[in-house]
Amino acid sequence: MTERTVDAGDTADLAAVEALREGFAQLRRQMARVIVGQDEVVEQLLIALFSGGHCILEGVPGLAKTLMISTLARCLDLSFNRIQFTPDLMPSDITGTEVVQEDKASGTRVFRFLKGPIFASVILADEINRTPPKTQAALLEAMQERHVTVGGQRHDLPATFFVLATQNPIEQEGTYPLPEAQQDRFMFKVKVGYPSYEEEYAIAERTTGVRQDEVTPVFSAEDIERFKTIVRRVPAAPDVIRHALDLVRQTRPHEDVAPEFVRDMLSWGAGPRAVQALILGGKTRAVLNGRNHVAAADIRAVAHPVMRHRIVTNYSAEAEGYTPDRIIDELLARVDPNATPLHHDDHYKKVLSA
Repeated sequence: MTERTVDAGDTADLAAVEALREGFAQLRRQMARVIVGQDEVVEQLLIALFSGGHCILEGVPGLAKTLMISTLARCLDLSFNRIQFTPDLMPSDITGTEVVQEDKASGTRVFRFLKGPIFASVILADEINRTPPKTQAALLEAMQERHVTVGGQRHDLPATFFVLATQNPIEQEGTYPLPEAQQDRFMFKVKVGYPSYEEEYAIAERTTGVRQDEVTPVFSAEDIERFKTIVRRVPAAPDVIRHALDLVRQTRPHEDVAPEFVRDMLSWGAGPRAVQALILGGKTRAVLNGRNHVAAADIRAVAHPVMRHRIVTNYSAEAEGYTPDRIIDELLARVDPNATPLHHDDHYKKVLSA
């Protein structure tokens, strides 16, 4: 069966694209009633949500990451649970556990599964790097499989399941950093920065008075699942896919096409999941802006959150002051979306001609 795409003749899909664009604008207005600024962060969270991915948010304490996520859950009319990750947190504290209960009528004892906090649509995994790897793995497995298995029984998670994990970049004592292979499970790594002067003034004025703003739900879980399907129907032209491939493959220092600064500054580059995330993120961004096709500009707009946690810098990069974001900046400046693809191996040619 061939994949359906959004075209001029598909009235229902075009109407859905317009509905999502209008809903996105309305949702941002609702978020702005509680959250001051952070427009780019909110947009990236929504792109990941409608792409079916998960996010890591990295920022210093006090930047309203928790408030932003809980407000987003209320704007989307979704259930929300916050899990505070600590060194003594066990996997069962997240997934749930079986308990023995006695049937008063028959006197028999049976096992009953008590669901853990992971059984919600939006999960805030607060300070995920403060819990041991075994507990981190329990969350990451649930993210990948979309279900929990306890006592041989499978328990499905909600259809709309969105994990937002937070990390503090300035305090690393007593932490268990996520390995690169596990970070790769997150679609985006979103940087939450300090507000501007005007934004911080508005925050101070709003949060030290009696004003309390409420938000109105914009999308339901059913809406989100429908829009996820629409996003995947959006066509991506071969040139757009090639541009995504060029960006990702040039992060790999052992590739022939890798520029010299990548060979010098990176130990490892991004894998195939990065290409998938670039294209899906680009499709979602296009739809959120009311367009029924993805452009190279959409791919480039999501390049930083997609790739910054998928490339591994080395000691030379640290000595030269090269951060992952700086390397991505230089790659974007180097890779022209209108240029001929840089890869010419036989396998690549077969893919493009298929």
